[in-house]
Amino acid sequence: VLGILRDHGARRLIKSKSMLTEECGFREFMAAHEIEVIETDLGERIQQLDGEAPSHVVVPAVHKLRTDVARVFAEKLGSDPNSEDVHYLAERQREATRPLILSADAGMTGCNFAVAETGTFVVCTNEGNADLSANTPPLHIASIGIEKVIPRLEHLAVFVRLLSRSALGSPITQYTSHFRGPRAGGAMHVVLVDNGRSERLGMEKFWPSLKCIRCGACMNTCPVFRRSGGLSYGATYAGPIGLILDPTFNARKYSKLPFSSTLNGSCSNVCPVKINIHEQIADWRRVMAETHELPLMKKAMMKAAGVLLASPALYRAALPLADSALRHLPRFVIYNRLNTWGRGREVPHAPPQTFHQWYRKNRGAKP
Repeated sequence: VLGILRDHGARRLIKSKSMLTEECGFREFMAAHEIEVIETDLGERIQQLDGEAPSHVVVPAVHKLRTDVARVFAEKLGSDPNSEDVHYLAERQREATRPLILSADAGMTGCNFAVAETGTFVVCTNEGNADLSANTPPLHIASIGIEKVIPRLEHLAVFVRLLSRSALGSPITQYTSHFRGPRAGGAMHVVLVDNGRSERLGMEKFWPSLKCIRCGACMNTCPVFRRSGGLSYGATYAGPIGLILDPTFNARKYSKLPFSSTLNGSCSNVCPVKINIHEQIADWRRVMAETHELPLMKKAMMKAAGVLLASPALYRAALPLADSALRHLPRFVIYNRLNTWGRGREVPHAPPQTFHQWYRKNRGAKP
């Protein structure tokens, strides 16, 4: 892509939302080579201005409040810091971004689906920013993961409706743009990206993850994601789907991710393409343990937990001790500079007694 941009003398590139470019570190790479990249999706633009990665595959800034957006726009766009009106904030962002779009040298879009039969690729948005990115500059670059290719045009309608209903609950997105070639007088380049996908296709247990259409339904139902947010995962893809996608890129780096799940199975139940997500998460845990990819601390903790959970008597004896320790633990142990978790969270108050203690006291019988 850098070569294409240099061949066309492009210095500013506008792009629509694309998790594939996030996966490849595209924006950071271009910045290092003095190519300015401007996100045109509102959520992505908010995250870009705030120096954060997207926290959700569909709604990148879903974790932010109006006050957060107002703060970011006041700092970066010079908007009124006292105004949290959504219409004002949207208008201010539009006024600041539109001149950048009109003066861009190149535009980039992602791809939701590509049709092998016709050579068409489809981009679905609700803001129309993909159309601006593709048609305003003289150069259009499309980045397409090879798993996005479907065989025939007759299959497309099913996938488009499936994506919108699973992501937003709507029959179809506001804009469904089909591209087959460059606009008159313009140029188009289609970049097919593998980035480990062929290797994943050969993985007996993990190849079904290639069926993912990036709808985010599994994130919306996951109790861990809903409590912790997407940024807490520290990876490109958050939520249940991220737990099985990210390790395929770097097993050692993301060795702890598969353990960020309760394995309740709700992700698999809502998945529109029927990926067995929770089973793959369990399989990834097994892989990490067998290949010794777990950190030493994690190994020690899992070994201790195994001993504790194997003995009912030891488990029941340990629970009151843990509750007592939590009540008397000095605050600096949890709330310090080294523990980023404690900066914006409070540890729940320990209950006065365990469930087993309550049961024996109130029911007079051993559980």
